Amino acid sequence: MPVFVIANPKGGVGKSTFAVNLAGYFATRGHKVMLGDVDVQQSSRSWLALRPPSLAPIGAWEIGAGNVARPPKGTTHIVLDTPAGFDGVRFDEVLRIADKIIVPLQPSMFDILATQAFLLKLIACKGKAQIGVLGMRVNSRTRAADQLAHYVNNLGLPVLGFLRDTQNYVQLASQGATVWDAAQSRVEKDLDQWQSVREWVER
Repeated sequence: MPVFVIANPKGGVGKSTFAVNLAGYFATRGHKVMLGDVDVQQSSRSWLALRPPSLAPIGAWEIGAGNVARPPKGTTHIVLDTPAGFDGVRFDEVLRIADKIIVPLQPSMFDILATQAFLLKLIACKGKAQIGVLGMRVNSRTRAADQLAHYVNNLGLPVLGFLRDTQNYVQLASQGATVWDAAQSRVEKDLDQWQSVREWVER
């Protein structure tokens, strides 16, 4: 049962957007996926409340003090959304059960600098977990994407891909949906960008 942790100490980088879409990917492939929200704002949990019953089901993992390591029986995949400033005891608990940690990161120098210490800490104490960085709201053909990739590669980490800045994620999220629930013609470019991400999470 793989546990995917979506983490970045900086707010507004797209953690919840990526978390719900990753959970949606697993759900549309018939897996019993649980979406857990370590964030006190409960953004992912609020999104689940909007999800129509006609779409592939995603369960809500109730996370309270001391029960991070106890997923419901029958669960095949877990996606954990985490808050800005994620650290301390809860960080250590989540890190212990993580199989893969995905760090969404925008390519601005401010975002990179704000995330640098966190990435170094992950590298130092990741345990069994694999770490990957995902470029968010960036065109893969731009200099900004090249600079982000150069920075991440120098840390010895892989860049899993780049997701473009599009209203598709925003509009679908308002309906409790993901790019995997939409008509392919509408989100074809977005699904293409997920190819390398899919390969890494399934590896």
